[in-house]
Amino acid sequence: MKRNQETAQTGYLTRMYLRRDRIAILIWLLGIVGGAASGASKIIGLTGNDKAVASLIHTMDTPAMAAMFGPFKATQSASTASIFSATMMVFMGLIMAVMNIYFAIRNTRTQEDNGVLEMVRAHSVGRQSSLLATLYELIIINLLNGVLMSVTLQAMNMDGADATGNWLFGMGLAACGLMFGAFTLLIAQLASNARGATTMSYSLLGILYILRALTDVQNTDYTWWTVFGWVEKLGVYGKNNWLPALYMIALAAVVLVITFVVSAQRDLGSGLLPDRPGRAHASAFLAGPTSLIFRLERTSLIAWVIGLFIYGASMGSLFDTIGDMMNSSPMVVKIIGPAAAQAAGRTMTLEFASMMATVMAIGASVPVIATLLRLNSDEQKGWLESMHARPVSRFQLFGAYSLVATVIGLLTLFAGNIGMAIGSQGMKHAFSVGRLMRAFWGFAPVILMTVGIAAVVVGLLPRLQKLAWILPIYALLSIYLGGLLDFPEWTKKVTPFGWIRKVPLHTVQWDQVGLLVVVSCVLVLIGYSLYRRRDLIEN
Repeated sequence: MKRNQETAQTGYLTRMYLRRDRIAILIWLLGIVGGAASGASKIIGLTGNDKAVASLIHTMDTPAMAAMFGPFKATQSASTASIFSATMMVFMGLIMAVMNIYFAIRNTRTQEDNGVLEMVRAHSVGRQSSLLATLYELIIINLLNGVLMSVTLQAMNMDGADATGNWLFGMGLAACGLMFGAFTLLIAQLASNARGATTMSYSLLGILYILRALTDVQNTDYTWWTVFGWVEKLGVYGKNNWLPALYMIALAAVVLVITFVVSAQRDLGSGLLPDRPGRAHASAFLAGPTSLIFRLERTSLIAWVIGLFIYGASMGSLFDTIGDMMNSSPMVVKIIGPAAAQAAGRTMTLEFASMMATVMAIGASVPVIATLLRLNSDEQKGWLESMHARPVSRFQLFGAYSLVATVIGLLTLFAGNIGMAIGSQGMKHAFSVGRLMRAFWGFAPVILMTVGIAAVVVGLLPRLQKLAWILPIYALLSIYLGGLLDFPEWTKKVTPFGWIRKVPLHTVQWDQVGLLVVVSCVLVLIGYSLYRRRDLIEN
């Protein structure tokens, strides 16, 4: 096929994708640009309050914050703009990566799984047109985000900001997003379905984020090798280094060339990674809907369990670095004494463990919501028609998805916390496994509450079920950034993640655990009642 035939109707498909995704694009734009503006305005609001600024700078100059946001050296002359860049750059880069993964999977593997791309290709559309149109859409979305963010920061006129820094902030994040979009487009050619592509894309993002966190705490020189760390090496409002942005664009270009070469070699609906041949006869464990859904979610479960275990173990390995902070300061040891310095170091380590436990609980809620939302999406795709044709009740289907979501969430949460406990063993500042596992028992009912809330959304708003993602997103924003930007305390209590007091620093409130378990069971029953009363969402 000639080159112009390979990409025929690309412009038409690009316009179609932009028109179809316009609401989703608008929501992402408002969320990302609005989030950056909100963070900037909050930091600007601290101007003149020397005590609040000093507290924020001190908080940023800790290993826990370095692991989450990147390194920041406390100085008395730190400007509003430099504080904003230190608190928001890595976080916004993470959000940009997630956005690009969403749109890249949506317009490639998801369309193939739904059979939409097959119908599109039946017309005079080139073999590579859909992939190229998806790339054009990603470029447009990232450029819009970058330009709007840069213009917004320019208008806010933060102390210490300049035009170069504002544009580097926006365009650097655009380059980061495009790089992860390119990674995802390549992965979409390797995976055999959308679920596999999504799992592999987020696994890659998680691995790169963990590597960045480890190197930022231990040796920032190695951060250059983590790829994700390039976004913090931009040095916005400081050195204003455009070189990392060029690295991201160059890497994206190389990956995209490989992607188009790979795309030309594979068949529609298949991936280059070979599928393992299945059994000639179904296992006895696939006799019911619950075991079938467990089988379908097996890859996602394994990926999340391994990913959060590695994250937890990585964070546990930092306990000595954090605990030695007080002892490494001769002045502090001289003033408060060696014993008090050691006790302060242990408390600081437990504070770090509590923060990581909250982050892992929010992470464990993601596969929970994803699994429950598949009840409606699988229904809509027609994948459950054969089950509805058999004597399988709605109660069995709803219960199967709810049970699988619960097990995945609890196993993922357990893996993260046991990983943190194991990763810290053998160190000077190690705590008992039982002490650190308080975090699991403290946040387990929050996972159950997430199941209940998602179940209600699935039953009540099947067409708008993606609203369930507000729960972990808001929790991440309010808890992850709330303490840093001094959000009001009530904003952290809106989600169940903010109801749990710091564990393992404190003991588990067992009366609260019992209450949340009961409430979550009630919510699941309400969700089933709503699901049972509505029509099926069939093709």
